[in-house]
Amino acid sequence: MLTNSVTAFVVLVVFLIIIPLPTALLDFMFILQLGVSLVILLITMYVKRALDFSVFPTLLLVTTILRLALNISSTRSILTNGGYAGEVVQTFGEFVIRGDIVVGLVIFLIVVLVQFLVITKGSERVAEVSARFTLDAMPGKQMAIDADLSSGLIDEQTARQRRADIQREASFFGAMDGASKFVKGDSIMSIVVTLINLIGGIVIGFINGEGDFMTIIQTYSVATCGDGLMSQIPALLISVSTGMLVTRSSSEADMSSDFIKQFTGQPIALMIGGIALLFLMFIGFPPVQIIIMSAILIGGGFLILRKQKQYIPQAVDDFEDEIPTEQITSEAEYYRNIDNLYELLNVEQIKIEFGYSLIPLVDEGSGGNFLDRVVMFRKQYALEMGIVIPPVQLKDSGLINPNQYSICIKGEEVARGDILVDHFLALAPSEEDDTVDGIDTIEPAFGIKAKWISDDKKVKAELLGYTLIDPVSVIITHLSEIIKAHAYELVNRAEINNMLENLRKTNEAIVNDTIPAAITVGDLQKVLCRLLQEQVPVRDMETILETLGDYGPKIKDTDMLTEYVRQSLKRTISHKFADAEQLKVISLDAKVENLIMSAVKKMDSGSYLALDQDSIQKIIVATTAQIDRIRDIVQIPVILTSPIVRIYYKKLIDQFCPNVIVLSFNEIDAHIQIQALGTIEI
Repeated sequence: MLTNSVTAFVVLVVFLIIIPLPTALLDFMFILQLGVSLVILLITMYVKRALDFSVFPTLLLVTTILRLALNISSTRSILTNGGYAGEVVQTFGEFVIRGDIVVGLVIFLIVVLVQFLVITKGSERVAEVSARFTLDAMPGKQMAIDADLSSGLIDEQTARQRRADIQREASFFGAMDGASKFVKGDSIMSIVVTLINLIGGIVIGFINGEGDFMTIIQTYSVATCGDGLMSQIPALLISVSTGMLVTRSSSEADMSSDFIKQFTGQPIALMIGGIALLFLMFIGFPPVQIIIMSAILIGGGFLILRKQKQYIPQAVDDFEDEIPTEQITSEAEYYRNIDNLYELLNVEQIKIEFGYSLIPLVDEGSGGNFLDRVVMFRKQYALEMGIVIPPVQLKDSGLINPNQYSICIKGEEVARGDILVDHFLALAPSEEDDTVDGIDTIEPAFGIKAKWISDDKKVKAELLGYTLIDPVSVIITHLSEIIKAHAYELVNRAEINNMLENLRKTNEAIVNDTIPAAITVGDLQKVLCRLLQEQVPVRDMETILETLGDYGPKIKDTDMLTEYVRQSLKRTISHKFADAEQLKVISLDAKVENLIMSAVKKMDSGSYLALDQDSIQKIIVATTAQIDRIRDIVQIPVILTSPIVRIYYKKLIDQFCPNVIVLSFNEIDAHIQIQALGTIEI
C-alpha cells in the first residue's frame, strides 16, 4: 500500500507542472514541501553512515521536481490572479519584505547565492571526490574482505554482506555525484523564475490596469519574494542535508552523539578558547557578552576535565572486566586470570611464520598479494578435493632467519624454505642448458635444483627456456603441496559436521539414513581421512554415504569400508590419475600377491600384515627398482593390484615409497585403457 502511494505521489508531482492548482491546495503543497525537507534534514543528522539513507539521491530528484512543479504552479497563479498565489506565499513575502522591497529582494538573492555558491557547490565537489575515491578503493576493500575471510575473522555471510555494502557505497556516491547537479540546476532556475515573476507581473499589472506603479511593484514584489523564498528555504534544507550526508563518515553513533563526544573530548581546548576570548575585551568587544561566553567555555571545560579524572580511578578498580590487555604492563598480573592461560592452549591448524624480510610479500599496504593467492588456493582445493581447508594464520617471527618462512600444521613445523624477495626462482630446462648465473638453491616444494636470479637477468633466462617463479608463487606452491600431503590431518569432527550439513541442503534423506544408523561420525571421519591420505577426492559425499550405508552395518573394519568406498568412486579415481583416458601402471606379480595374502592375520577389530623381514625387503627392492626404471616416463608412479591385496601392499610400501599411488582393478573405470610398463616380481 505504501509503495503504491509513493508511486502515485511521484506521478502527481509530474502532473503538477501542467495542471493548475487552486490556491488552497497550493498552500498545502508548499507546507508539505517544507515538512518533507525538514524531515530529510533530521534523518541525515541521525543516520550512522551514508548507506543507511541510500534512497537519498532518488529523493533529491523527487524533491527537486516537486519544487519546480510548485514554482510553475505559483508562477501561473501570480501572473493570472493579480499577484496572489495563496496565503503561504503572501504571508512569507510580507514577513520578509516588511514594507521594503529592496531589502526583501536582497535577502532572497543572498539565500539563493549561499545555497548555490557555498552549500551546493561544496556538496557537489565532496560527492564527486567521494565517488572517485570510493571506486579507486574498491579493489583494496575487496582484498581486505578476502583476507579477513581467509584468516577466519569473518564468515562467508559477513563477507558477502561487506561486498554488497562496498558495491552499494560506490553506487551511492556515484548517484550523489549526479544528483547534486539537480540542486545546482534548481538554484539557477529559481533566479530565472523570480525574474519572470517580477518582470512579467509588473508588465501584466500595467496591461490590466491593476493600479499605479508603486502598487503594482509592491504587489508583485511581495508575491515574487514569498514564492522564491518558499521554494528556496526547502531547497536550502535539502542542500544542507546533501552536504551532511556526503561528508558523513561511518560511525557507531549518530552525528549528534559524535559531535558531543568528540567536541567535549578535549576540555583543555575549551578552557584555552574561553581564556583567549577574554582578551577581545581589550580591543573594544562588548564585555558582557564576552564574559558570558568565556565563562561557559572555561566552566564547561573544567567540569568535563574533573569528570574525566574521576572516571580513571573507577576504571582502575574494575580492571579485570574493563581494561583491555594492551593496558596491562605486568605479564604475571595478566596471567593471574586462569582464563588467559587457556588462551595459550589454542593451536592453529595451519600457520605460516615469516622472517622480517618477507613481510612485504604478505603486507597488503606494501602491495603484497599473498592473502589473495591463499584464498584462491582454498577455493581451488575445495573444488578439486571436496574439503574446505581451515584458515591460514600468518605471523611474523624473529626466531627464524629474515629470508625464511616456516609452515606449521597443528602448531608443529613441517616444512621450511628460503626466499629472496627481489629475485626469481629459475628452473633450467636441463642441466646442460643451465648457463645463467645465480644463487644455487633447491626448489622447496618438489626438491628440484634451481637458482635465484636477479631481475636484470629475467629476460635472458626466459629466452633460454628457464621456468621463472616469483617469490609468492614459490611459497604458495610449497604451501599447497604441504596441505595436500597433510589434508587428512585437517579433517576434524567439526569439518565433518559442516560437510554433512551442506549435504543435508540437497539430500537430507541419505544423511539421516546413514548417520548414525549405519556408521558413526567418527568412523566417517576415518574413512574420509584415509581417502584424502591417498589423494582421493571426497566431493561425492552422496556416493560415499550410500556405500557406507550398504556395508556399514555388516563391516566394522574402517579399512575394508574405505576399500568399498574407493570402488564406488572408481570414476573419480580414474579421472584423478588417468591421463587422456590412459593409465600407465606397474602391475604386481601374482606370486607377490599370494605371498602378501598368506601373511594377513585377521582379528575381531580388523586385520594386519605379518610378513617376515626377508620377504618385506625383497618386495621393497623390487618395487623401488621398477619405480626408478619408469621415473622418466611418468611423474607419479601407479601400481596396479588385485582388490583384496591393495590395502596391505599400500601400507607395506608407504614408509619406503610414500608418493606412489596404489590402485586396484575394481577402482579403474571401464573406458580407461591400461598400459603396463613393468611387473614387480621377486
